[in-house]
Amino acid sequence: MLLNGVSPGFCHLDPKPEALNFASRRVSVPSLARPVAFLGWFQERKNDKRRSLCTADELHYVSVPDSDWKLALWRYLPSPKAPTRNHPLLLLSGIATNAIGFDLSPESSFARYMSALGFDTWTLEVRGSGLSTHGVDLKEIFNDQPGLRGMRGNSTIDSQIRDLNRRLQAITAGDQPFFLDDVLELQGRFIAIMQEFQEQLELVANNDWDFDHYLEEDVPAAMEYIRTHCQPKDGKLHAIGHSMGGILLYATLSHCCFHGKDSGLASVVTLGSSLDYSPSRSSLKLLLPLADPTQALKIPVIPISAQEMDQKLFRKLVLNNFCTIPSKLLLQLKSVFEKGGLCDRSRSFFYKEHLPKSKVPILAIAGDQDLICPPEAVYETAKLIPEEFITYKVFGEPGGPHYAHYDLVGGRKVADHVYPCLTEFLMHHDMD
Repeated sequence: MLLNGVSPGFCHLDPKPEALNFASRRVSVPSLARPVAFLGWFQERKNDKRRSLCTADELHYVSVPDSDWKLALWRYLPSPKAPTRNHPLLLLSGIATNAIGFDLSPESSFARYMSALGFDTWTLEVRGSGLSTHGVDLKEIFNDQPGLRGMRGNSTIDSQIRDLNRRLQAITAGDQPFFLDDVLELQGRFIAIMQEFQEQLELVANNDWDFDHYLEEDVPAAMEYIRTHCQPKDGKLHAIGHSMGGILLYATLSHCCFHGKDSGLASVVTLGSSLDYSPSRSSLKLLLPLADPTQALKIPVIPISAQEMDQKLFRKLVLNNFCTIPSKLLLQLKSVFEKGGLCDRSRSFFYKEHLPKSKVPILAIAGDQDLICPPEAVYETAKLIPEEFITYKVFGEPGGPHYAHYDLVGGRKVADHVYPCLTEFLMHHDMD
């Protein structure tokens, strides 16, 4: 029997199933943060403030072919005290989130938990999230004196910048009295103007992608990069996806089945994910009205479902984990509430249709009080997968603890209940 009594086959449960009892064991995770090494493209940017944001052992950047995007990969090296694993592990976070959700603190970090067990663990930040970058950083084209070179903004901002430049030069040359307050005021105004200009530029130029960009470009580039660095014997890796991260993994399997290609995945775990939310009362429906405005619009909002998180960690999750959402992404993702479930941007390919052909072992996990992806939504996708390749599990008990959407990653009891379930599944499928 696999997973301490959870069958390796399909668990036939009611669309609103009661939580299963699950015996678990806790694996000790080092509490001290490891030193951070920065590699590749990031190596020479010694004074970049983003150094302090990455809590992984290493920060890698992978270029997306035919694109100006460089995707951030947070790497957690396997503990030398743990058994050697055959496959590296890729972690994918949810919509509008970054890598912090998998590493909220040394005591509540799924990434560190997995590396302590010997898995070479990588967390991907897709385009537009976290430390991923696009094109040239505007800060790099500034001179020592305020001003811009090689770029033109709108006339109002251009005029303000020239005016500030002239005033600063006059003060420096002695044509005007030197007052520290004047300089500080000018500096503050200049920074505000440049931030406004950069935001306007990014609004139009950078936020122009959808789910298929993640699926067809970002995830394959990251997987190939990890394979190149880790060189697993069979060329495969494990993958765990939370929320949209799990949707990406389902879609990857479906896409590969349709094209008759090997997915490169040894096993897959999804946390609060589905290709079809229509049977549920998901709070994601709150985002649907926001999908209609102009495609350049950025939506800085996402429903949050968490009940069992430590208050400090919840605050960190809210303040540091969320990014903006391009409306093109919302326009495509809203198909999860429509007939047939998630489809590609052409609305001709439905990912549910090809998932039954998958032969990759999948563990589909739901939270009993997940308002974003309720158990009935998780079940709607899990039931499509052949019985011998699916394990379906709902976490939460009548007397508690309960599991909402983000509790599956950073809840108080997640290290006691959820993490051991995932690791036992992965270790079972990590054998030669």
